[in-house]
Amino acid sequence: MLDLAGRTAFITGAAQGIGLGIARAFAREGVRLAITDIDQEALDKAEAELSAHTSVAAFVLDVRDRPAFARIADEAEERLGPVTLLVNNAGIGGPLSLAEMSYELWDLYVGINIGGVVNGVQTFLPRLMARGEPAHLVNTASGVGLAPAGGSTIYEASKAGVVGLSEALGKQLALEGHPIGVTVLCPGAVATNLAATSRTARDLAAPRSDATTEDRERDDRRERDETSFLRNLGADPDDVGPLVVEAVRSGATFAITDRSTAGQLAQRAKALFSALPPATERDHRLDVFMATQRRRMAQESES
Repeated sequence: MLDLAGRTAFITGAAQGIGLGIARAFAREGVRLAITDIDQEALDKAEAELSAHTSVAAFVLDVRDRPAFARIADEAEERLGPVTLLVNNAGIGGPLSLAEMSYELWDLYVGINIGGVVNGVQTFLPRLMARGEPAHLVNTASGVGLAPAGGSTIYEASKAGVVGLSEALGKQLALEGHPIGVTVLCPGAVATNLAATSRTARDLAAPRSDATTEDRERDDRRERDETSFLRNLGADPDDVGPLVVEAVRSGATFAITDRSTAGQLAQRAKALFSALPPATERDHRLDVFMATQRRRMAQESES
């Protein structure tokens, strides 16, 4: 069990929604907070609120900006002490039809949803490994990252990437003997303002000068519908925070907010196992070889 009190957490996308819920939960555990967001106004409000409970340093950060990420990481550690809890939470969502997909939107979603996680991991992981102390990383994916539903290929693909990255990283850290855990947070519906913030980001990244009145009305309707859905059926972000705290404390690989993906997960597992060919002697030899390789990696990391 990881003791949280007195640690420093670095949380991206922390000014509102799930990120703020996580920050609040960590603050209650006595964790110092370095919070980042791209929204200065929301960040100022979050800093004022959280500062009443713990030490806080707030920074405007676009998680795609690697030099800024490194600079802010340095400043955060100078002000609050070594970061041993990293939460890569910043993200962009929202439904997109196939006709709306573009290179600009692929770059935006992949750059934030996967690239932001990569930048957080690559900025902090070498520091954590060098210190050799217990630490934990949390990467925010999505329930549809576990079992894509077909609602938005760009979004679901980017979140599936976060799931794969997190699982692979956690396993390799364990094999190499580092006391660093990894949790992938897979939210279902959460009552956030994601629809509006994501639309703003999309409009900035891929402005459409040829948008018709019908296009704008469709976008307005989609934003209203998604916002209404999240507000009426979404979990409270302040309920997600304690879920993450418990996952970090216990070292859980997955933190899932609801059972909305249960049916899709079952279908996916059935399809995967159905696609497996009959077992052969070659499969047995491969299993033995891979087990030997894993043991060798563990031994090499200990030497």
